[in-house]
Amino acid sequence: MGTSPRSDPVAEDPAAPVYAIVASRFYEELANRLVEGAERVFREAGAGYEVHPVPGAFELPLAASYCAGSGRYVGVACLGAVIRGETDHYEYVCSEAARGIARVSLDTGVPCAFGVLTVESMEQAVARAGGGTRHTGEDAARAALRMVELRAQLHG
Repeated sequence: MGTSPRSDPVAEDPAAPVYAIVASRFYEELANRLVEGAERVFREAGAGYEVHPVPGAFELPLAASYCAGSGRYVGVACLGAVIRGETDHYEYVCSEAARGIARVSLDTGVPCAFGVLTVESMEQAVARAGGGTRHTGEDAARAALRMVELRAQLHG
């Protein structure tokens, strides 16, 4: 996953809704797994998407804000991982990423799904990124799809 946006090359319907996937690259292997899961869900739903990599989880809210404010996307899936270390850094990053992503959704009305792993170890992260029974990338994409659907049902 490079630094430039990547688009779905097989969007069947040019009128299909387009979603943004903003992904923290701090843990590259995890990021790739999360993005692949989100891409799969969006493709299966017939939606288009563009992937926008960012350096870390702390940058996800600003990237989500850029995407939501652009008018190009109906929803945003925010993906990343924060693994607890020996300092308080984990607490700050997790808290601000969650708060910021929620704030973007509330301020813009564009659904921004929280797909950030907040875990104790790499093993826990892998298990939640498709290596076990859960896939947070898929879950975030499904949440974005559902919230866009709900908004359409309520606001026409």
